[in-house]
Amino acid sequence: MSRVYSTPGVYIEERDAFPNSVVPVATAVPAFIGYTEYALRGRKSLLNVPTRVTSFAEFIELFGGPPRTTFSIAADATVNYKLTVDEGTQYYLYRCMQLFYSNGGGDCYIVSVGDYSKGVKSGELNNLADFGGLQALLKEQEPTMVVIPDAVLLPSDECYSLQQAMLLHCGGEMRSRIALLDVHDGHLDLTKGDDVIKRFREGVGMNFLQFGAAYYPWLNTTIMQPSEISYKQISNLDDFADILLTEVNANLAAKFIKEGRAEEIKAVIAQLKDRNADTDLVSNTLKAVSPIFKEVISDLLAFQNVLPPSAAMAGVLTMVDNAVGVHKAPANVSVSAVKSPTVNISNDSQEDLNLPLSGKAVNAIRSFVGKGVLCWGARTLDGNSQDWRYINVRRTLIMIEQSVKIAAEAYVFEPNDANTWLSIKSMLNNFLVNQWRSGALVGAVPEDAFTVDVGLGVTMSPQDVLDGVMRINVKVAVSRPAEFIVITFQQQMQKS
Repeated sequence: MSRVYSTPGVYIEERDAFPNSVVPVATAVPAFIGYTEYALRGRKSLLNVPTRVTSFAEFIELFGGPPRTTFSIAADATVNYKLTVDEGTQYYLYRCMQLFYSNGGGDCYIVSVGDYSKGVKSGELNNLADFGGLQALLKEQEPTMVVIPDAVLLPSDECYSLQQAMLLHCGGEMRSRIALLDVHDGHLDLTKGDDVIKRFREGVGMNFLQFGAAYYPWLNTTIMQPSEISYKQISNLDDFADILLTEVNANLAAKFIKEGRAEEIKAVIAQLKDRNADTDLVSNTLKAVSPIFKEVISDLLAFQNVLPPSAAMAGVLTMVDNAVGVHKAPANVSVSAVKSPTVNISNDSQEDLNLPLSGKAVNAIRSFVGKGVLCWGARTLDGNSQDWRYINVRRTLIMIEQSVKIAAEAYVFEPNDANTWLSIKSMLNNFLVNQWRSGALVGAVPEDAFTVDVGLGVTMSPQDVLDGVMRINVKVAVSRPAEFIVITFQQQMQKS
């Protein structure tokens, strides 16, 4: 609208030379839900408050350190023993955050639902009544992934119900994020008939599968170091001392230990029962002379280093997004801080994981000679869908949809006329050209990669205009991974 001038003078008018632009939204912002030592910023509680953190050091500052997992030990008539983790002392979030940052993790959200005092409860991880846990994320727009490592500590039925709620949250409520799921009992090997993968597929249901991705098996990690392990994690140290004394007496009878040395060792074993004893002195002495003590400590370390893979994959997705882009399939990528998968998967055993009749693909994590541990799959749970089979396709469309949605909000209540339509079309074309140049969209020329349609008689009827509705149709050709490469060889006749 032209300004009316009444007073003689010089006036300056500025006019915009360029149209509005679409800014791509962040694609790698996972939200982790679980239990922490505490949840405080100063004196302010962060319990069930989605909190953005940028580093593992900041996570420790706000949410504290690791849980103290304890074990019970039992022995038979000989010196054979069995370790059992004490229920209510095992939590995965802290170690999984270490695994996330070891694999390239960055900014993320933390929702702490409680401390280490009461055990894992599904009603706290997804608190419908008080909007805690998963429900707290309904008010946050930035997260693009949801990860709940502690879900697999629940009974299987409760775990599957929680995972169904994660899929509902991502696909039915927010539609701007995906759920990274772990297979319950995923540290166990595949068995014929009633195996862990079959139970997982039956448990997660059929709704919103395109918004979820699952990984198998769990991982033998190097996150927890030997210096962090103590025999004092064994709750029944009296029984442990009896096992070691049985070993000493057996070796003494077999003349592996001299009489004088045996008394010295028994005196050290007696200190096990003293919670105030010098832990390092007892550990170093018994490691040197007792194979069982050394084996038990090794088993404690190995047990606590077995972690579900979802947090590691959140880190891998973050790394791939930052290095290449959201359109790159997060597969054929090394998983760091991992010695091996808990189950060695072959090509034959992966066939059912990748191409089941139900379409619920589970991405394999495999170990390859000379390559290490790699993520060897990039499918969503909706594996039978030609549209949403691949994780990178689903996430690329989420990025484009959310970016365009936010940019289009600037035109709400603008005149629904040709000038506005042209401005919006130009804005979207510029954005999609940039996506094409980055490799997210495929085509020899931009016209082959996408189309944007808007206008009266094109996408809208006169009634739409009267109703205040502006319809914009966008078609995109998203890059898909070369999942199967077939090379054909054939002999030919000698030509010279």
